Amino acid sequence: MSNTYNRAPAELMVALHAWRSADSIRRFRELFPFRPLIVALSGTDIYEYIERDPAPTLHSLACADRLVALQELAKQRIPRRFRHKVRIVYQSAPALHAVRGKTHGFDVAVIGHLRAVKDPMRAALAARSLPNSSRIRIVHLGAAETPRWSAIARAEMKRNPRYVWRGERPRAEVRRLLGRAKAIVLSSLSEGGANVISEAVAAGVPVLASRIDGSVGLLGSDYPGYFPVGDTRVLGRLLNRIETSRQFVACLRRAVERRSHLFRPAREKAAWRALIGEIAPPAGSLAKRTAGSRSTSSKG
Repeated sequence: MSNTYNRAPAELMVALHAWRSADSIRRFRELFPFRPLIVALSGTDIYEYIERDPAPTLHSLACADRLVALQELAKQRIPRRFRHKVRIVYQSAPALHAVRGKTHGFDVAVIGHLRAVKDPMRAALAARSLPNSSRIRIVHLGAAETPRWSAIARAEMKRNPRYVWRGERPRAEVRRLLGRAKAIVLSSLSEGGANVISEAVAAGVPVLASRIDGSVGLLGSDYPGYFPVGDTRVLGRLLNRIETSRQFVACLRRAVERRSHLFRPAREKAAWRALIGEIAPPAGSLAKRTAGSRSTSSKG
């Protein structure tokens, strides 16, 4: 894997991010006009750069033989002329057995970096309104994008005993938190398809998520754990229900279980295998096609 394409011969390119990899995509297509090219779209490609800086993003979409999106609703953001190229590949997550039964406290996880698009303090703000009897604690793992975000999180910990920020932590610690958490909160303003949802579903952990395409495309339109973007009050009510209503928790777990098949590693592998099989040339044909293109261009 490389951050940029160095013009080395390749049978196929898989480029991550249409906007960030635009130069590499253009270079590969110019050198090898007939070789297969897959572009995996990020959330920023679909929900930001396609409008803010469209030229390189749209050129990457035009160059690609196939486009990979992480959830079905992403198609709606892609220009109609490119939608036939789109294939949905759900990010998988390894199985993780959540801790069931009695545990100390009532930890609710927030797993994600502190930056504006994540609306990272929403769960902490919602937890302020919980009754004094509540045992809920918001445990937040993720790096601060700037010193300002670090200062905001530290200030919240001082005034809000229900909030703990631990910064960026090793993968093993993230998985331990997810295994014992009663729920996770994903409060993002925009997501392409957050892998933390895949991990939560694989562990059978209920998700409380802002109602955005990136989450609805993974959890389904009828999932019962959504709240309006930025709505502290509704999220607070959902946190209270998670703690006090067994029926609500059971409903969320059933909804999560219904989606679990989408995020199995074997399914993701099969999807990539099928995708490459669609566009990979038969053995021995690539050299013929390349030679043919050279012959055609020399006649012109």
